[in-house]
Amino acid sequence: MLLAQLLDRAGTGVWAAACVLYFTFVIGLDAGQVGLLLGASGVAGIAGSPLAGHLADRFPVRSLLIGAHLLRLGTLCLMLVVTDFALLLLVVAVTHLGDRGAKTLEMLFATRVAGDRRATYQALSRSSANAGYALGAGLAAIGLAVGTRGAYQVLILADALSFLVVAALVWRTKEPRGRGLVVPPAEAAEAAGSAGPADATGPAAAAPAGRGPWRDRGYLRFVLLDIPMHLDDSILGIGIPLWLVGRTEAPHELIPAFLVVNTVLVVLLQLQVSARVETARQAAGAVALYGVATFACCALLAGAGAGGVWGASAALLAAAVLATAAELVRSVSSWELAVRLAPKEARASYLGVAGMAQSVQKSAGPLLLTGVVMAAGPAGWLALGTAVAGLSLVQRRSSLRRLDRLERLERTPPVPAASG
Repeated sequence: MLLAQLLDRAGTGVWAAACVLYFTFVIGLDAGQVGLLLGASGVAGIAGSPLAGHLADRFPVRSLLIGAHLLRLGTLCLMLVVTDFALLLLVVAVTHLGDRGAKTLEMLFATRVAGDRRATYQALSRSSANAGYALGAGLAAIGLAVGTRGAYQVLILADALSFLVVAALVWRTKEPRGRGLVVPPAEAAEAAGSAGPADATGPAAAAPAGRGPWRDRGYLRFVLLDIPMHLDDSILGIGIPLWLVGRTEAPHELIPAFLVVNTVLVVLLQLQVSARVETARQAAGAVALYGVATFACCALLAGAGAGGVWGASAALLAAAVLATAAELVRSVSSWELAVRLAPKEARASYLGVAGMAQSVQKSAGPLLLTGVVMAAGPAGWLALGTAVAGLSLVQRRSSLRRLDRLERLERTPPVPAASG
């Protein structure tokens, strides 16, 4: 699965680096059309996670994951021949729908295969994903340097080929028996701190059968609060570079260093961070650390404009380090809480809804940063950091209260059935 993920992200990195230039110079779209195209794909991606989770409760996850990869393979091949904007809009939207669905199914499948070693797998997953993105960006740089129509088409075919290989690797990976995301008894007992088997009626009682994630207000509150806990992605990829260009004296050549810092730190430190976040309560505590790191990052950005060339460069690099620290914590805590706060009988559909947090952030985060935060200047960064830090404390408290409730339900003996 880790090799499959590395190849998947390498292909995605190729496309992410080349898509805007392909649409502009090969297809001939203007900036407005490109923006609409990418915006529509982001909206379509929001539906990918809950749809994947809904289907995963009814069909084998491995088969669905293979289907998602093959869907992306087909739509990318269509991009080689489609030039009509309306059709291209549909193709790109379906591609992104399959992309978000595949990522959710990938984590559902990995959750089953990894079992109680989920935190370790998550750490290795983040490391391989970042290595894959870096590899894909490097391959794309070669094609972009050539700059011909044929070079862009080769990049698209390379991305499509990665999905074909990944589908084959997933097909060769054995799936545990049963369709639901069943939790091992020891894992269910861990939250209560006991070594004995967990009662089958425990966590599920937090969401009675038939309600589902959309009617579970406690879980929806967790997902809603999880959206700002993904803002490190937009801060690092959009906020810091644009702030450098528009509000500081730091050299533009510093921008690639942010990606290098992020990639190196994630590869080196993700396992160590994950080793410290192995339980649901530790994950809830780590959410507060996310808020602290994000606030410190925003505070550095607020003061970067007054530091001159060297001061601004140092502040921006330090902000990139803190954004990466927030990412390291979030990548472990967010998924761990999403798994452990969901009732085990309906975990697939719940995790599909939880996956929407990242999709919504990817669509709304850039607009928030460019349209509100940076428009307000340094005060905007301070307000954002304060808001995220405050919401992280709310998320921590809310998650711990739900965990307490689940523990009480686990300790409650089942009601005996009435005799005839």
